[in-house]
Amino acid sequence: MRSFDRVLDRLALLQIDSVNVVARAHYLPLFSRLGPYDVALLHRAAGMAPRRVFEYWAHEASYVRSDLQPALRWRMDARAGAWGGMRRIFEEQPDFVRWVRSEVEHRGPLTAREIEHDVPRTKEHWGWNWSQVKLALEWLFYTGEVTAARRNTAFERVYDLTERVLPRAVVDTPTPDVAEAHRQLIRAAAIAHGVGTEPCLRDYFRLGHQRSRQAVSELVEAGELTPVTVDGWTRPAYLWHQARLPRRVRTQALLSPFDSLIFERRRTEELFGYRYRIEIYVPAPKRVYGYYVYSFLMDEAIVARVDLKADRATGVLRVQGSYAEPGAPDETAYRLRDELVSMAAWLGLDHVTVEPRGDLAPALSAVLRLVSSPA
Repeated sequence: MRSFDRVLDRLALLQIDSVNVVARAHYLPLFSRLGPYDVALLHRAAGMAPRRVFEYWAHEASYVRSDLQPALRWRMDARAGAWGGMRRIFEEQPDFVRWVRSEVEHRGPLTAREIEHDVPRTKEHWGWNWSQVKLALEWLFYTGEVTAARRNTAFERVYDLTERVLPRAVVDTPTPDVAEAHRQLIRAAAIAHGVGTEPCLRDYFRLGHQRSRQAVSELVEAGELTPVTVDGWTRPAYLWHQARLPRRVRTQALLSPFDSLIFERRRTEELFGYRYRIEIYVPAPKRVYGYYVYSFLMDEAIVARVDLKADRATGVLRVQGSYAEPGAPDETAYRLRDELVSMAAWLGLDHVTVEPRGDLAPALSAVLRLVSSPA
């Protein structure tokens, strides 16, 4: 848990996504930074006291460090980001929303399905076909009255009153004013980035540009951010004052599409000369690299990308496509192999197989055969 806490202190949030082609997105940044770890650590952090993380809208749906909850209350109070059906159900059926809250208060923790019973569900809008109960709960979730006590085995939020979930010290923390809240969030983003532009820092918690620029300016004045120039960058950059530049970086990691290192695509391109696009929503014939593509970080460069799928029925981690970036070192296939083998073992899979798609596939397949060959 100490290792988990160190990562959480640095990253501040883990984006949640339900796609389970390999593993759900919130598990993967920890694997990328810790190697094979017990996912029960995240379950404990999110579902047992003392709650180290809570769910909220930060960089999309996220697990966020619990101590940052007061800094997000302005978003809960403003309600401006609440969308469509959530807002309508509050405006048109406030008594119903109050009834749903009462159900959680007196019977919780509860899923939406445990409340809804005979409440009608629309058949429109497949994929976002939320019942009225679910819409009411999501309004209460957005406004901070309820939160996720945990996720069940079907990956549904189990809702409870926020004051019954968060640590008492967090609940009792006074709400900072909006300017101070933005300073806290930009500070957390700066720690995660090390160096970044104002748009990079703003994007981390999806903040508005005016408040973000003000917070950056105030942190510069306080000496917490240092204006710097970065070779190849055209935008002004800011260095977190405690960031340290190591003499050498020797590491390797598979980065999921929702890893915070590649949240802000322009920063990714400017840092690594690497252009990345999530192709989940691209029609299959138009995909360039694949459905769920991981970036391979090796030392100080992103040198390859792989389209992965965990075939749990056969116990295989399938590399459905593998591609080297221009200038990738000769050792890329060897070190990528090691990371894939490690990931497969962490996922409880027995083998890694490489399909003949992509320019890196022949070399990766060859080095994997070396692992499986008898001594």
